[in-house]
Amino acid sequence: MAKGLDVGTMNILAAKQNGKKATVSQQRNLFVEVEHSDVAEKILARSKVLHIRRGDRVYIVGEDALNFANIFNKTTRRPMSKGILSRDEKSAIPMLNLIVERLLGKPAHKGEVAYFSCPARPSDASHDVLYHQKTVEAILRRQGYEPRPVNEGMAVAYAELADTQFTGMGLSFGAGMTNACLAYYGVPVMTCSSARGGDWIDEQVAEATGLTKDKVTAAKERGFSLAKPGDDEVHRALAIYYDSLLDHTVRTLSEAIRKARVEEGQTIPVAVTGGTASPPGFRDLLWRKLEAADLPFQVGEVRHAKSPLFSVAVGALVAARAEEQESLDDIAVPKQG
Repeated sequence: MAKGLDVGTMNILAAKQNGKKATVSQQRNLFVEVEHSDVAEKILARSKVLHIRRGDRVYIVGEDALNFANIFNKTTRRPMSKGILSRDEKSAIPMLNLIVERLLGKPAHKGEVAYFSCPARPSDASHDVLYHQKTVEAILRRQGYEPRPVNEGMAVAYAELADTQFTGMGLSFGAGMTNACLAYYGVPVMTCSSARGGDWIDEQVAEATGLTKDKVTAAKERGFSLAKPGDDEVHRALAIYYDSLLDHTVRTLSEAIRKARVEEGQTIPVAVTGGTASPPGFRDLLWRKLEAADLPFQVGEVRHAKSPLFSVAVGALVAARAEEQESLDDIAVPKQG
């Protein structure tokens, strides 16, 4: 029984096979620190709140961290930044370990395969993804799994391009990074990434408007549309930086494809996923920019993932099942709701 894991900056998701469907569980990839007391710890244990004690501090992890942050007027912290483990967060590894342990549970058998998403090294930043990858591998191995990394863009292709025999491009627009993979019959031909994602948009809009990043994020998640941005100052700024993000993404793709010497004359479907790709009008704007780019192939269609939040985890599950020589045709991606 193989498993798939999407290790994202904002959310971590685990996919498991349940009959002919994949079941996906999710935790926010964040935590909040509060002072320890015996009474508080007993209450936390009784309520099954995900937490860990270190010295005289207690760390509330995952979804519950948001509630505790509001109650205690604290700021949540993230184990990851810009798609990889945060260099500035000393508690990153134990927090990530706790979240993964809760999501995956114990392996069904010794050496159970667990594929996890891993970004490509970004072309526009000095991030070294190797430390991040090896750390996640070590976390999974300590929990009894046999870890396997899968490129995040390739995971999108596995989840969304079965009808084209896993041929096409997978694009994942996450909070920390944007990842891409061009695949041919399930084999990656080109992978690349950019260190810009949803967080980058929020930071730029916050700087331009003078609002906090949290308020910008809330505005983006509450009714923002690229098809009809409207006259609201924040929405106008969001539209500007979304346009800039897609320009940058397409330039990054063009350069990577040129270096990979991709064969010309083909028609390639593109599958898009990730929370940053959620606003109405995103797909059409991306399609226009891809059409205008100097690419060696024609873009056949740009399709949105049926369940954008789940597809990377499900794609990792597809890869894991392929290694265990299980059928790839009977996985149904669950709907978000």
